Amino acid sequence: MANYLIAGAGSVGKTLAARLISRGDSVLVASRSGTSVDGAQTVTVDVTNSASLAAAAQSCETIFLATSPIDYHRWPELWPPMFQSTIDAAHQSGAKLVIVGNLYAYGEDSAMPMTEQSPLLTKETKGRVRKDGWELALAAHQRGDIQAVEVRASDYFGPGAGKTAQLGAGFFRPVMAGKKVSIFGSATEKHSWTFLDDFASTLIAASDYEGEWGRPWLVPTDEPLTREEIAARINAQTGNSAKVASFGSVLLRTLAIFSPGIRAANDSAYQFNRPFVVDATETTNLLGVTATKWQDALATTVAWYRENPA
Repeated sequence: MANYLIAGAGSVGKTLAARLISRGDSVLVASRSGTSVDGAQTVTVDVTNSASLAAAAQSCETIFLATSPIDYHRWPELWPPMFQSTIDAAHQSGAKLVIVGNLYAYGEDSAMPMTEQSPLLTKETKGRVRKDGWELALAAHQRGDIQAVEVRASDYFGPGAGKTAQLGAGFFRPVMAGKKVSIFGSATEKHSWTFLDDFASTLIAASDYEGEWGRPWLVPTDEPLTREEIAARINAQTGNSAKVASFGSVLLRTLAIFSPGIRAANDSAYQFNRPFVVDATETTNLLGVTATKWQDALATTVAWYRENPA
């Protein structure tokens, strides 16, 4: 049995905790609110406090940085101290560091599909924040202070996905009810989508990996689909005829005048207005993780929403 510290009790943190616990590991979940997580020990910790985080990580094999600030416009303020604190805590405790990452750092100019070798070309604020955080961890790894990797996922879905997720409750519940759902970005552009359980599988496999660290991994995904195609597949499973429509760009620009969060989201709208896909063949070959097929992932997710009504 190994000991793990998960910093963050959001959708990814909870899914990861459940998977680790299911294989017999001991899990401590640290969050500012001390959120309860089934089967795990919990502790109230400010993730920006490296001393407190290091104390929580004593005897832990790995720290997973799984925090997820939902205030996009505050990322330049919120993320840097969390990155630095977690790096310091890993150094002080001797734990390995696995960063829960995303695709923002690749940027609008990235060639498709994105791979582990794709350069980080972002020019957008949120992407620069993520790029800087990874480079900070990588520099610490290269100095020999810590062992670090980053596991990068696309937009996720599945049991427990938060309300703000592009394929979260705000998408699944209306589609399952046969209603029209309005979405951010195009309904007809191909996109890679990460099943939460596959995210957890990749995080665990990366933590267990005995090969080279100081590198990124991409979470394997099944074939890229448009949101119209996803809704059609959910309709096929539920017997409904829900439709998908995009919020108009004029509306989003107008709302952005009053909402810094929407302004920040608009800055990365390119991810949903053109094909945005990954090729995680290297992860599959080296870590042995494969993507859950759409039919199974959607069936599991639909069943979860039915069992957990709003």
